[in-house]
Amino acid sequence: MQKMRLVKDGIFPITKDENGNLFNKKLNTGFDISGTIQGEGVLAGIPVLFIRTAGCNLRCIWTLPNGKASACDTPYSSFNVHESTNVSVTKIVNTIKNNLGNIKHVVISGGEPMLQKNALIELCTELKNQLGVHITIETNGTIFIKELADIVNLFSISPKLSNSNPNIEKLEELNLLSQSDFIETHTKNRINTEALQNFINLRKSNNRLSLQFKFVVALADDENEIHDLLMSLNGLKNEDIILMQAGADIAELRQSDKAILQMAIKNGWRYTPRLHIELFGKTENV
Repeated sequence: MQKMRLVKDGIFPITKDENGNLFNKKLNTGFDISGTIQGEGVLAGIPVLFIRTAGCNLRCIWTLPNGKASACDTPYSSFNVHESTNVSVTKIVNTIKNNLGNIKHVVISGGEPMLQKNALIELCTELKNQLGVHITIETNGTIFIKELADIVNLFSISPKLSNSNPNIEKLEELNLLSQSDFIETHTKNRINTEALQNFINLRKSNNRLSLQFKFVVALADDENEIHDLLMSLNGLKNEDIILMQAGADIAELRQSDKAILQMAIKNGWRYTPRLHIELFGKTENV
């Protein structure tokens, strides 16, 4: 049985352990029931349970319209994974089972879940076979795993634009100079056109499979870069393209929300809110 590397409390929000025993703790949602909602994309608002993996092959730091740097809103799954733990697929599936209630959707996020290929395939297979849940995988689109095609329901793909590139100035501003080794790696690897096209091709041969391309946007120049990327890909529809504000809190989101909404309307793309930030702020595990 495979193990997955998860962040601390990487199955959330839950009230029971893998044996069905109640935890003696209050959930960060403030609720006394398991579950939250998907905050972004085509399924925004749907009740879900999350599984958050630890580790990422990118180091996103955006520049906001005011010129300030904004790092990945889940740094504990990418920049700082010291409190991560290895959890067996059996334990994950049993924990999900005991907390599902009326929830039908499970989201596997990160970090970058696709880094853990074998464990991810086993986890998705067991979630589908044992629980029959709808599975979303949230990925940056740099890694393609064909074996997931017949298991996963929705690939939520978030290609990272050049505005996400870390540099010394951004790292200094955020006290993240320890991540300087990732400057070249991120810039070189943030877009994998072949992998992105492979995801699109999967949908052509599998009508059950859904995908969305969710772009984190902060600056006006991002629009041209999205167009350039879309020109290099075949088989996407306007409704597949989703724009989302960069930012880790309400104040940062408000800097660009109207401009991004206008960009979406202009191009016939989707605009997504970030409901979890609007409802819970920067709170983890909600």
